[in-house]
Parts: sequence; C-alpha cells; structure tokens
Amino acid sequence: MATKKLLMLVGDFVEDYEVMVPFQALLAVGHQVHAVCPDKKAGDFVATAIHDFEGQQTYTEKPGHRFTITHDFAAVDAASYDGLVIPGGRAPEYLRLNPQVIALVQHFAQHKKPIAAVCHGAQILAAAKVLEGVRCSAYPACRPEVELAGGHYADIAVTEAVTDGNFVTAPAWPAHPAWLSQYLALLGTRIAL
Repeated sequence: MATKKLLMLVGDFVEDYEVMVPFQALLAVGHQVHAVCPDKKAGDFVATAIHDFEGQQTYTEKPGHRFTITHDFAAVDAASYDGLVIPGGRAPEYLRLNPQVIALVQHFAQHKKPIAAVCHGAQILAAAKVLEGVRCSAYPACRPEVELAGGHYADIAVTEAVTDGNFVTAPAWPAHPAWLSQYLALLGTRIAL
C-alpha cells in the first residue's frame, strides 16, 4: 500500500470524536495526516466539543479535549495532498467563511481527489459549491444546505455512510466504521488481516 498524504481541516469546537478518531485511525494504517486550521501553525491547538444524542430534539454539547495542529495552514499546498478530511462540529459554520478554505476544497473537488466530510462538514462542501448532483449525507440539520447547493441529501442511518464519486459523507461520528472503510477504499488502502 502506498502511503497517502491527507489534509484535515479543523477549527475551534470541531467535534472531538470526528477529529480524534479519524486522525488516529488514518495514522494507524500508515497514512500521513496534516491537521491544519486557519490562522494557526504546527503546535497550536484547537478546542474540541463533544456532541451526544441524549434524547432531546438535537444533540448536546460539552467541552472536549485539546487537539494539536500538526502543520501550518499558511504553508498548505493543495496539490501535494492525495485526499481531504472535513470533520464536523461547530468549526464548519465559520471555516466556510474563509476564502482559502473554500479554495482548498474546490481544488480537491476539481481534481477528483477523495474527500470525506462528516456531520456539519457538509456546510463547507455546500459553501464551496462542489455538491451539484452529489449524493451527500450530513447531520440532518444540514439537509437544507446540501439541497440548496444542488446536492441530493442522503437520508441514511446515523451509523451509515455514502460514497458518490470522490465524496464520502456521513451523518455523525457513529458512522466512523462505515465512512472510514469507504474512504480507505477510495484511497486504495488495503488492510490485510
């Protein structure tokens, strides 16, 4: 298996499980993962939030861990990466306002490189206008944004994921096994047991 170089876009109050678990899982199978955040450099950190489903009409939010940024956002060269990962949480709602973030996402989409987005990560895909005709899952509250961006919202179980072309999307962190498996397949990663 060839090692892939992956870019992960994060920001303050990214969902804890949606950044920690994929970051560690992708490293564990041998890929390089560069976690970056606008206006931050390697060694800085972002605060995370833990979102849980506890019976209310929406998720609850609690403080999570600090997640250390591994590379400088200002030095990112999109052409040098094989894939993109966009965790959810609160970060996408403001990261989508950053023109450099939008340009990065558009680069990956235009070059048909594998893109994974979980939960509210679809907000960034919608803002980048890369969802036209794409079947895309997301947290249900993001359905209007997916549809307004021309995507086809995939109303699937919270433990499922959907692949459409170079996009792998999932509604929330309970889908990690599904979306990580599908994303690794897009990357050409084979794990022998």
